[in-house]
Amino acid sequence: MILSFKNTSAMCAVFLSVSVSSFHTSAIATVNKQSQWIAQQSKTLSHPVFKSILPKLKQKTQIRILLPKFIPESDGENPIYATIEAVTQKKYEILLGFSPDCNGSSACRLGVVSAEAVTRKTPRLTGKPVSLTKGITGYFVDFSCGAGCSDATLTWRQQGVQYVVGVKAGERTSLIKMANSAIN
Repeated sequence: MILSFKNTSAMCAVFLSVSVSSFHTSAIATVNKQSQWIAQQSKTLSHPVFKSILPKLKQKTQIRILLPKFIPESDGENPIYATIEAVTQKKYEILLGFSPDCNGSSACRLGVVSAEAVTRKTPRLTGKPVSLTKGITGYFVDFSCGAGCSDATLTWRQQGVQYVVGVKAGERTSLIKMANSAIN
């Protein structure tokens, strides 16, 4: 009877040991898969308007590409198009418009998304300081109107790159939301 109790205890210990180590491995695998999935989603999530131009941006520029998930006026009533105006290793500029061949015309222009590596020649940031996500300070410059209205812009620097989002006659709160959606 003592022998069978020892054998049973040993078998239980082995079973428990294998079960716990298997649970630990599967728990880690699940956590790792979820972390990888979240990381992939956060890297790939941007507004759908950028989908067609993203491969060219990735191919041509070496700076970190931040594209907003939120774009004012993109509620679905009017389609929005993104057009690459310029792209080099150290910068990109994307025009947002209401037609695929807008070319910056005032009638179809919605705004701009751009980025450029900061150098010694990069001018100091100007405008009204605003708080952005992750403790970043952005600088808001309001639009002006004459024969037409200019873009209101929000500029910030992150990891050696200066980013700008702009919307024609845009509101400060919309630009903050747009910038934060690119930063996250």
